[in-house]
Amino acid sequence: MKGRSRVSITLETYLAYVGTVLIFFAHPPGPGQLLFMAHSLKAGVGKAVPVIAGNHSANVIQMLLAGFGLAGAIAASAEVFVVVKWLGVVYLLWLGVRTVLRAGGGPSAGRDERGSSLFRQGFVTAAANPYAVLFFAALFPQFLDPGAALLPQIAVFGATYLAIDAVILVAMGASAARISRKIGGRAMTVIDRVSGALMIGAAVLLATRDLSPDQTR
Repeated sequence: MKGRSRVSITLETYLAYVGTVLIFFAHPPGPGQLLFMAHSLKAGVGKAVPVIAGNHSANVIQMLLAGFGLAGAIAASAEVFVVVKWLGVVYLLWLGVRTVLRAGGGPSAGRDERGSSLFRQGFVTAAANPYAVLFFAALFPQFLDPGAALLPQIAVFGATYLAIDAVILVAMGASAARISRKIGGRAMTVIDRVSGALMIGAAVLLATRDLSPDQTR
């Protein structure tokens, strides 16, 4: 029993896990990343941070579901989660179209969204892809030590995943914000339209997600 109270993650295992996660992120931006880039483009990285918080809050729930072995139940109830996914698609489409239509409506049009609104957008975007549970359920067992306490290991691996994701998101958002600064205030209509297009793109990407563990971002 004492053996199961320790966190048993060797450096070799941890580095292999980090390498696997980095390989996973080596693909074009997903819905959550496009959403964060859209808000970074409009208002800067700092003001877009609640999107990451919302996105990661949903990820934590998904990790816990995977850790408690509920991935099988989710797969068996795929029809329910298809409905959840399409609600998320409609929500992102609405956000994108609203942003495009508001473009050029004044210097503050569509630019001063509350943090709670950005958090909600990030959360819904991630939660609308419930198949991410299957990804975490497939990822974690490859690196877990079944002879040690599982929850602390999942916490370490989960926190590492979120940290890597946050770094990548901030890097993408910083690039978008840099482009916005170079364009300047004279082209805010263009910036808002591009932001809206990114949100619509996020909706399209989410719509193409299927029950596949490699399509979680």
